[in-house]
Amino acid sequence: MKLNIKGKVALVTGGGRDIGKEISKTFAEEGAFVAINYNTSSKEAKETAQIINENGGNAKIYKADITNYEEVIKMVQNIKKDLGTIDFLINNAGYTKIQRFIESTPLDWDQQIDTSLKGAINCCHAVAPDMISNKFGKIINLVGDSSRIGEANLSATAAARGGTIALGKSLAKEFGRANITVNTVSLGLVETAHSDKSFFEKNKENIIKSYPLKRIGTPEDIAPIVVFLCSKNANWITGQVISVNGGFCMV
Repeated sequence: MKLNIKGKVALVTGGGRDIGKEISKTFAEEGAFVAINYNTSSKEAKETAQIINENGGNAKIYKADITNYEEVIKMVQNIKKDLGTIDFLINNAGYTKIQRFIESTPLDWDQQIDTSLKGAINCCHAVAPDMISNKFGKIINLVGDSSRIGEANLSATAAARGGTIALGKSLAKEFGRANITVNTVSLGLVETAHSDKSFFEKNKENIIKSYPLKRIGTPEDIAPIVVFLCSKNANWITGQVISVNGGFCMV
C-alpha cells in the first residue's frame, strides 16, 4: 500500500518522546518532513531528530508551549520557513494527572485542560488558514479512552480530551469543504519509557485482564494508524473516533 506522503510536512506536538517519538519516526520513514515540537523535553527531541536524520529522514525540532497561542504561531511560522507549509497536524501532546476529583484543585484542572484541549485548539487555529488556502490538510487528535467512557481518578483529563473529540468532529464538518479531514485516535493504556514503572509492576497483571488481547499497548501499535489517516487512502475518513486499544473499550 502506497501512502504517498513523501515531501509532505508533519507537525507532531510532543513529538520527541514516547508515542510522539514513534509517530515522528514513522512519518520520516514514509518520506515526510517532520517538525518535532517540544516544550521541556529538549534532550529527547534532539535525540529523536538525530535518529531520523541519521537514517536518511528529515526532521527539525521546535520549542513551543502549546498552551501559549503566540508561541504556537511563532513555531508554525518557523516551520514554514524551514520545511514548508504544514500538511499534517498531529495533536499528540497532553498532560495527565491521576488523582481523585475531590482531592484535585482548579490548578490541576487548568493544567490538563490547557494542554490537552486548549493546546489542540491553538495548534488547529494556527495551521488552519494555510490548509484552507491550499484546500488540503489532515488533523489527527490523540486522546485516551477515558474521554469516551470515563475513568475514576482521571476526571479532568477525561473532560479535556472529551472536548478534544468534540473539537475534532466540529472541525471535520467546518473544514470538509476545504478538503481537510479531522479524526481522533482513542487509545487504551500504552506503556512507554516514561510510564510509572512502579504502577505497572503493581497493577500490570490486573490491567491485562481487562484487555482481550492480553497485553498493554506500545507506541509501535499507535503510529501506523496515525500515519495512515494522513495518507491518500484515508481521504474519505473524517470526523471519526478510531480506537486503538487492544479491545479494552468497544463502544
